[in-house]
Amino acid sequence: MENINQRTWKQEWQSRRKNPLSLVLYLLVCGAALATFSGILFIVGYILVKGIPHLSPSLFEWTYDSQNVSLLPALINTIYMTILALTMAVPIGIGSSIYLTEYARRDHLFVRVIRIATETLAGIPSIIYGLFGALFFVKFAGMGLSLLSGAVTLSIMILPLIMRTTEEALLSVPDGYREGAFALGAGKIRTIGWIVLPSALPGIFSGIILAIGRIVGESAALIFTAGTVAEVAKNLFSSTRTLAVHMYAISGEGLYVNQTYATAVVLLVLVIVINLISELIARRLGSESSDE
Repeated sequence: MENINQRTWKQEWQSRRKNPLSLVLYLLVCGAALATFSGILFIVGYILVKGIPHLSPSLFEWTYDSQNVSLLPALINTIYMTILALTMAVPIGIGSSIYLTEYARRDHLFVRVIRIATETLAGIPSIIYGLFGALFFVKFAGMGLSLLSGAVTLSIMILPLIMRTTEEALLSVPDGYREGAFALGAGKIRTIGWIVLPSALPGIFSGIILAIGRIVGESAALIFTAGTVAEVAKNLFSSTRTLAVHMYAISGEGLYVNQTYATAVVLLVLVIVINLISELIARRLGSESSDE
């Protein structure tokens, strides 16, 4: 097998040498991939080298104070914020995508307007969402700086991402699946629930995981809506800080640089674990849908 691969690589290299433009493009692509990998490796390595030596049990105490600079309350609040934001955004996003792909005419003006609006909202900076949340949810709706205000703001922020990824996943399901179900006498709802959605689950789940990553790493919008109180939220209207906001707060003070690096390690590990779990689940869902 190695000889076959070597012969294939040599033949490909010789063919590229005969075409200078193809060789240049090939080298540029390889260089871009190497630069991307090197940048990611450098960032991850730098955070680990700077942060791991400063990890200590005091960082995981239940109560935050100026001595331990505990990150545990912020970590718990991050989990709360993620669950709340997904609870609000996922049903609306998936339901909207199902309507746009399965019920509305794909060439209808309303569908095109919704897609343009979704793409526009996906490109708005998070600070704009934060200002909107501060004006509408914090002030106008009277929620104040709270866990609920931050979660609602984040749900609006991730909604375009969930809608677009879900819509693409549904559109990738072959129309033959739908036609076959209709031919067997299945109705619209049964076809969507038992044929289309299971086939699109890996793509839908990938969009949800991307949304989780954005929630976990968000800080700008939450400073204006959830606040920066370093304690575990007692209820939905408690002012809190997430892990990203916690990093921003202690790094801005200039006194806890080492603890900031240690917090960055925990946040990095959290993101890596989420991505690994999501990849495993997506593969499992993909294999189950292909078996069916």
